[in-house]
Parts: sequence; structure tokens; C-alpha cells
Amino acid sequence: MSWVAVCNVSQVQEEFPYSARVNDAEIGIFLVENQYYAMEDVCPHAYALLSQGFVEDGKVECPLHEAVFDIKTGKCLREPGGRDLKTYQTRVNNNQIEISFIEE
Repeated sequence: MSWVAVCNVSQVQEEFPYSARVNDAEIGIFLVENQYYAMEDVCPHAYALLSQGFVEDGKVECPLHEAVFDIKTGKCLREPGGRDLKTYQTRVNNNQIEISFIEE
């Protein structure tokens, strides 16, 4: 496991998540209640970036087919999401948001 810097804290707002690419993985960085969260950014139902979806109350809705995911846990709350999403630990280091990333 290693920590990978993905963006500056100024690039993430509650209404405007950040989309990052780490190796071949698309990762969404979200701000919920002053905490940063990271999870897979691609909806498993069909290719759509969740970071471009509707964010409210700690949840994100897919911009294409209305699947809903819990940002903190990655849990699929409404279909057609198909499955829960992988989440990543985050930390802030010198105003950079880093994620714990394990290559698979």
C-alpha cells in the first residue's frame, strides 16, 4: 500500500467532487461534513463518472441512470448500481489529498 497525492484541497467542494486517475483507476474525491472520501468514480451499471452526478446528504446519484451510492461506504443504495463501490482511505498532507492505493 502506498499513499498517492490526487489533488489539492481547494479542488474539492461539497457540491463539486474531483475526478482523479490513479494508474488505470478512476477515483472520485468527495467532501462530506468537512471530511474527504474517495471511491471508485465509475458507475458499475454503465460508464458514467459519479463525480459528475448529483451530491446531497452524503450520497451521490449517477448522472445517467439514477443509481445512488453512499459516499462514505460506497454502498449501493438504489439500483441499477449493481454492486457496492470500492472505497479508499484518505488523508491531507500539506494541503494535498492523498489516497491509500493498492495496485491489483
